[in-house]
Formats: sequence, structure tokens, C-alpha cells
Amino acid sequence: MSLKVTVNNKEILAKPGETVLELLRRNGIYVPHVCYNEGLIPLESCDTCVISVNGRLARACSTLVQENMSISTNNERAVKTRRQAISRILTYHKLYCTICENNNGDCQLHEAVIKEKVFHQKYKEKPYSLDDSGPFYVYDPAQCILCGRCVEACQDFAVNEVIWIDWNLNPPRVVWDQGNNIGNSSCVNCGTCVTVCPVNALMEKGMLGEAGLFTWINPDLKRKAIEAVGKAEDNFSLLMAISELESKARQNQIKRTKTVCTYCGVGCSFEVWTKGRKILKVEPKPESPANGILTCVKGKFGWDFVNSPDRITKPLIREGDHFREASWKEAIHLIANKMKEIKDRYGPDSLGFIASDKMSNEEAYLLQKLARAVIGTNNVDNSSRYCQSPATVGLWRTVGIGGDSGTIKDIEMADLILIVGHNTTESHPVVGSKVKRAQKIRGAKIAVIDVRKHEIADRADLFIRPKPGTDSAILAGVVKYIIDNDWVDREFLKRVNNYDEFKDSIKGFTLDYVESVTGVPREQIVKLAEMIHGARNVVALWGMGVTQHLGGADTSTIISDLLLVTGNYGRAGTGAFPMRGHNNVQGVSDFGCLPNYMVGYQKMEESVMSKFEDAWRTTLNRKPGLQIPQMIEGVLDGKIHMLYIVGEDTVMVDCGTPLTRKALENVDFLVVQDMFMTETAKLADVILPVAASLEKDGTFVNTERRIQRFYKAMEPLGEAKPDWEIIQALANALGANWNYRHPSEIMEEISRLTPVFAGVVYSRLEGFNSLVWPVNEDGSDTPLLYVNSFATEDGKATLYPLEWKPRTLKDEVHSIIVNTGRVLEHFHGGTMTGRVEGLRRKFPETFVEISKEMAQKYSIMNGDLISVKSKFGGEIRARALISERVMGDEIFIPLFSSEPSKGINNLTGQEFDRASGTPGYKDTPVVIEKITSGSGTPLPKDNWRFHVQERRKQVGIEVSKKWMREEFKPLIE
Repeated sequence: MSLKVTVNNKEILAKPGETVLELLRRNGIYVPHVCYNEGLIPLESCDTCVISVNGRLARACSTLVQENMSISTNNERAVKTRRQAISRILTYHKLYCTICENNNGDCQLHEAVIKEKVFHQKYKEKPYSLDDSGPFYVYDPAQCILCGRCVEACQDFAVNEVIWIDWNLNPPRVVWDQGNNIGNSSCVNCGTCVTVCPVNALMEKGMLGEAGLFTWINPDLKRKAIEAVGKAEDNFSLLMAISELESKARQNQIKRTKTVCTYCGVGCSFEVWTKGRKILKVEPKPESPANGILTCVKGKFGWDFVNSPDRITKPLIREGDHFREASWKEAIHLIANKMKEIKDRYGPDSLGFIASDKMSNEEAYLLQKLARAVIGTNNVDNSSRYCQSPATVGLWRTVGIGGDSGTIKDIEMADLILIVGHNTTESHPVVGSKVKRAQKIRGAKIAVIDVRKHEIADRADLFIRPKPGTDSAILAGVVKYIIDNDWVDREFLKRVNNYDEFKDSIKGFTLDYVESVTGVPREQIVKLAEMIHGARNVVALWGMGVTQHLGGADTSTIISDLLLVTGNYGRAGTGAFPMRGHNNVQGVSDFGCLPNYMVGYQKMEESVMSKFEDAWRTTLNRKPGLQIPQMIEGVLDGKIHMLYIVGEDTVMVDCGTPLTRKALENVDFLVVQDMFMTETAKLADVILPVAASLEKDGTFVNTERRIQRFYKAMEPLGEAKPDWEIIQALANALGANWNYRHPSEIMEEISRLTPVFAGVVYSRLEGFNSLVWPVNEDGSDTPLLYVNSFATEDGKATLYPLEWKPRTLKDEVHSIIVNTGRVLEHFHGGTMTGRVEGLRRKFPETFVEISKEMAQKYSIMNGDLISVKSKFGGEIRARALISERVMGDEIFIPLFSSEPSKGINNLTGQEFDRASGTPGYKDTPVVIEKITSGSGTPLPKDNWRFHVQERRKQVGIEVSKKWMREEFKPLIE
């Protein structure tokens, strides 16, 4: 129902619950709003949005619209007050817009000065110097207007709680921790503060000297120019007019392109600002569906790899022990001939195809089409096999769809957030921020089950620390306790099959038994059950701490069972969320790069295969293909003779690096399609250079099942090409006669053949628009699954019986278990982030994290070089980091490998989860030994981890303290 209001004597319809400012903006009526950002809450700290409401002055940003409200923006008192507010801001901000890096058409203070005609200032110098000590951004207190946007963003949205305004200083300023420089603080460099800053007080270093027509001038000349501007005549309207023209001229040299982050599975979207090939900054938008204004350090600042001198820019062909450059024609011709030769000699199933989880959906579709329709094999897989497949299996078993049951908004809405085996704030930092905000602002509870202590564990209302690999037993004990106390959702269970059989399968998981096998006190198991019972809405998040164990599929299954028993599916604020690791690990599987499913998880049954045969005009192989580990094994067994690997460093990411390396050294023919000379590429017979995501168009699917477009920001480097163009060229060399001119045409074909993508077309994905599959033909999508039925034949979920027994691979010698995982600064092994200087500066090397008890037992000090030898034969040597994050007979080694010899998979073996085929990466027994003494720590002392205790937690910006100061007295009652 609409509300009738008048604005400047004109009747307008308003929406219930919107503010006056939102109403005015929606109707194109301008009032300044310098402290307001759409992605934050109203801060009420600047008074530049003052209007008249029913004859009284009010702030437009925080005043809710009411029926018959009379609003005036041009009331004399309101206009005078706004001008006074702007003049007060200019006391603390020197205007030199023409040579300011922020004068890009979106500076709200610049706009306010011009539109409110405030053309004089009395600037007061401040006794603070510029802080450029951090690797990615600068803070200039001299330009800071104390609006508080950065503080609100850091404290209550990113919830890193690093920065605040010290209102007791004269003059006040933004402070990091207890007064640290940026570069030596607990700042995690998420960049959210920089994104929301309305002026040039916080700026990305990439913008400095690059943004404007005149910002390139040297610092001394710039300083003199600024001083000259300050001495200009009292009325500087002419200077502002010139700066307006200069701002418009910048639009011709700076390109703003919407893209989607290429790191983790959150799917953050933003604009990337480029000037030629220079990447100036990343700018998230409030309308970004997954992240809003939030980013992490990698998404905001981790793009240097795109222009790395290490990029491969021409096709390379092996000649003996070296590579030579070749033309595309020669390289494609050689590959096609080898494929024909091997297929003719050994059959189509002698070839294997491995897809990148960073290629687009359209490219994934073409790769599996090349394998199936052109070569005739289903040997196509992707690296979800290494981490995500167990979660997919668990959800297939129970609810029918192997993806998140809702969106990130459901996580934000939950009353209880259960996190199992997932370092949320480092693996998926933006989701971590939303979890922290739900707790801090809305009062949600957090329960964590993890072997390693991390930030979310520190913040949790309940932290359960089990023995490695025993998560299933804990969860089974929780479910049994809930059932025994009749806390199940009886009404919801009418939608669920197999209750009695499931109940019988967990009858042995008594509190005493679970405590004995997990080491978790029974009181904690009871406490978790009580928390779940007491919460109306529960979500469960889990990650590689579950999926990379040998029982990963079973643990994923019992998580889903728990949600079913308690009725936590199909409602807002509930559901299962296996946090997808790579930016398109969901999409590459969705779009067909699996050995046993066609596109959109269509079963390889006759009706489906016939449909694809008709569309592709070929005969398809009905035999399911091989998973990646089986392909590697197939090479060693003489059954796989060629591998085509796209964008994956298989040597470093597959389990058992020495064995994988041996296989790839011995395969008859190896093609690698990549940006860099990875350890896998070094073994190739042909290397094909590919475009980065910023150099092409396409779509990705994030962890929510959300399909988003990304756009080409620049041309590919050198002779590199998008994956889809390369795959098409190869298919045509093999006689396919494909003629795709743009990825949108590939998507049109996909939507015709795939029911869950029936309504996916590029026109519905323009800009920041997105679709969450399944997508109906009319374009309606499905953000929340299972509202009315589950994705099964009878529409009911299945409680899947648990089969679990304690298992250990340890022996008397190899008595220590290795845990591994991502770190905030680097993505996975570091192929991309390792080429970002600022990230390497903060996290330069792989380390072995050990507990204080273990350090004492082995006489190890921080910085000592230690040897880690695996039961499976491999070894890593790295420096020690003593920490309270790990305990007992467990060590932690990051996935980031600062050099190949430190890669975690030098240690892992050939043990696999039986249900999913995923290696048991986190079930690796080792022995450690001190090699030499060292000094210091492998992490630099300015790393944020050493300064977390110096943070200052608060809610909001403490604006009341601002208004108490004489110079900031409120301008309205």
C-alpha cells in the first residue's frame, strides 16, 4: 500500500518503510547526503540532508515517510542549514578538485558544493600527516571530514573492528587500533572503508597519480598547486566549474566495467576501473547481490596477476627439454592430430579432460561438449572433486540438489549459524563479515565445530574442538539427543522419508560414546542440541574441514539430516550452505564438467542422451567417465594416453604430488591451457595461453547458485585467447564446425537443452542483475529451495542412515595429523595472489603452525626450520610458527605454497572418500623433526594476526560524541 505525501507542493506516492531521502532519490529530487551511503545505515553525522517536514527541520536520511507528510527541500531555513553544514565540512576538507584523485563524477561533497552554491571555505590545518604505510591504500587526515562512513563500514558491516574516530583528539581523526599506523595494524585490507569514503581521505594506491588529467604531477608541484588554490579569491565558483569539466573529461580515459571476482565462491561483483591495462581500483556497489559494499583483500586489491610479466602470451610447443613459441594455427593443428591419433589407436576413453573452476560456465559447457560430442568420451571432471563433491553427494542423498538451499541473505537472517570445518573469515571473508554482523547487530548465535581455533571460533557462542575426522560422530550425537528429547519437528517430518531407519542407524551415538571417540565433553554436545532446539531458524555452513576428510560425504549427509529432523529447510533463514571454494566450482559442475552427469545434472539416461544427440548431431558414449584421480591412475596403468588440462595446476592440487608428477611426466601427450607456467604446465607438450576473466565476457555461478555476468574490461595480453575461443578452434580442427560468435550464443544453446537453466539469457543478466537456478522459462528464479517440495521423485526428502566408525591412518611413527586450509591473503596455492606484491609482503612464505605443547616437546622455537615427513613418503621443509590456534598432536600448513617444494600435496596420499572420490587431504599422518634453529617468525610482525588484541570494538560511530563538541553542534533540534 502506497503513502500519499507532498514534496515541494507536489503529491507523490511513497513506499511504506522508506526514508525521505530514499523517496527523494527515487523521484530524482536532489538534496545533499554526504554521510549517507546506500550500503550502510543512516549515520546522521553531517546534517547536509536537512529538509523541512511538516514545518520542522529534519534529516532526510533517517526520517521515515508517513501518510500526508509535507516535505520541502527548498524551504529557506532548510537551504540555509544545508549550506551551513557544507561550510562546516569545508573547514576540515581542502578543495582542490581538479587535481584530486576522487573527482570522478561520484564525489558527493563536490556535488553538494556545486548544487548548493557554497563557494567559499575557511579551512583549518590539521597536525596529522598522511599515512601511506600500508600496501594498498592511504589515509590523509587533512582531507577527512569525519563523516564516519569508514568506521561504520569497518565496525558494523565488515565487522573487523579496526578503525574508530577518537572524538577526544583536537581535532578528532580516524584511528587504527589504539593508534597504530595502517601498515602495522590489525587491518585486514578488505578495503571497505576506502570504498565508502565520500572524499579523498581514503584512497586506493592504484588511483594515485592516475585518475585525473592533472593528478600525475609530482608531489611538490601538487602541494604548491593546492596552496595556490587555497589562496584564491573568496569565491571559487570558477575553479569549481573548471573541476566539473575536468571530471567529465576523466570519463574518456577511465573505463568502468562490471565484473565478478575470480577468487572464492562468494561471487562478489563490482566495477573495475581501468586506464588502458592499468587496474586503478575495484568499486563494489550496494546493488552487488552477494556482497553489497563489501570486499576482501583479494577481491579489492589482488588483481596484479592480470598484468604479471609471468603471463604466457604465445602458444608454446615442447622441443626436448625446452619450449619454443608457435603460432595458434600450428599449436591447434598439432593437438588435433595427436587427439585423432590417440583416439584411433586406443579409443576415445583413452583421453581425459580436466576443467578449470575459474573458467566461465559457457567455457565449461564447450569443454564437456568437446569431450563428449567430438572425442566421444565422458572422461571430463573438474577440481570440485578435490573439495566440493562430498557436500554435493550429501545433499543429493537427502534433499536432491547439490547446492546451497538458499542465499547469503538466509545466513544473515538465521537465529543460529552452525559452522562445521570452515574458517569463514579467511576462506570466504565477505560471508564471514555477514555472519559477524548477524551476531553483533541482530543477536544471532554462532556455534563452531572445528579442530583449529580461528576468528569465528573466537567469536562463537559455542566452540567445539573435536579430534580430527570425528565431526560425524558429534553431529550424530546431537541428532540422537534431539530425537531422544522429542525435539524433532513432527509436522515437517511429514515431508521426509526413512525416519525410522535413520533413527536406528544413530542409536549407538550416546553421549558417553561420542565423548569417548571425539574428545568433546558431553556438556558441549548437549549445549549444541539445546541451541538448535531453541532457535527458530538454523543454517549450517561447512567447508573443506568436512569435505577433505575420508568421511566427508557422510559428514555432509548428517549435517543435512540434522536440518531435516529439526525442520530447517524451505524457510527464510534456514538451510544447508556448503561454502564453495572457487569462484566457479559450482558453475563448472552445473554446466556439465562431470563424468557421470550431463549439463544441469541431467542423468545419463536414454531420453537425455537422445536429446543431446539430436542437438549436437552425433552419437554419445553411454559409459560414465573417470574422475580426476582415476584419470591419473589411468595414466599410470597405461589406459589414459592424453590429458587436456584447462586452468588447473594438477601437480600441485591433486593428492600425492610426487605420484601425480610422475603420471604427467609419462602421459603420451599433455596439453595445458593456462595463464602461467605452473608446475603442470612445465610438463606439457603444448601450452595454450588464456585470457584472464577481465579480458573476456561470460558468466559464473557462485556458492548460492547465483548466475552473474562479467564483462570484458581489456583486450587479452599478447596472443592469449578466451578458453571458449580456443576450445572452439580445436573442435573445428577436429571437424566439428562450431560457429559461436559470443558466449551469449553458447548460453542460448544451454538454456534450450537444460531445464534448470531454461530462462537464462544474457538480457536478464545485464549489469548487476542475476538469476538463481533453477530458472524457469519465463525468467523467474529460485533463491530459496524446497519451500513446497524437495527435488526428488516423490517430492520428499530422505533421512540417510549414517555408517561411521572411528578411523585413523596414524601409526607409532607418524602420530601427528596435518590440517591444511586457506589463508586470508592468498587463494589456494597462490598462483594468482603470489604475484600480488602487497599480499606477498603481508604473507611471504609457507609455514608449519604448531601448538605450544608440541613446540616444547620437540624443542622448537618460532622460525626454526622443521621437516614434516609423511607416512605416504613425501616431505616438506618450512619454518615453524608457534600458535594457540592448534593443539595437541596436530599441525597446520597453509594451502599457499611459496615454492613448489612446500606444497601441501607433497605429503598427502592416495586415500579417497568412498562415496565422492575426494582425497582425504586432511587425513595425512606425519612425523616432524627440527632441522636448524632460526629466528623471528615466518609471518612479518606487521601482519594483522599479531595485532588483533589491539582492536577497539564499538557499535556505530559514536555520533553523540561528535555532537557534544562545540564545533559540531547539531544544526537541527
